[in-house]
Amino acid sequence: MSRLSRKRVALEDLPAVRARATAAGRTVALANGVFDLFHVGHLRYLEGARAEADLLVVAVNSDASTRANKGDGRPVVPEAERAEIVAALECVDHVVLFDSKDVVPVIRALRPDVQVKGTDYTPDTIPEAAEVRAYGGRVAVAGDPKDHSTTELIAKLDATRKG
Repeated sequence: MSRLSRKRVALEDLPAVRARATAAGRTVALANGVFDLFHVGHLRYLEGARAEADLLVVAVNSDASTRANKGDGRPVVPEAERAEIVAALECVDHVVLFDSKDVVPVIRALRPDVQVKGTDYTPDTIPEAAEVRAYGGRVAVAGDPKDHSTTELIAKLDATRKG
């Protein structure tokens, strides 16, 4: 059985993930992102998110969701491969792909104790904060300063090819 198949869950499986964690007295963190052209900023964000709870669920934007958020030409790496890379990380317990433009459906299904975003946010600017706080959850920011970006990597690669 591959690491991905052990860690991959569907949206409809998230309430059971939550129930098992609660029964075991474990807290759940949710992190999300595209994770296209995986880089050290992604790794530091996910490791920081894992430090916020006992269990880390990572919601990865599907290809359709990525195009809706990032535009045509993205993602560079297909959703199955991005999910597999994220699942390979020791700090990640479960991976779920989601098709919506935002992560609210995942939050509603999982009800994480903490939703974690990267340092391009503050606790006051996390778009889904009200959704999380409404059921008593909290939001947090993790990772290093936003010094790494897939968009910037793509621009560098394009410049190198043209240069």
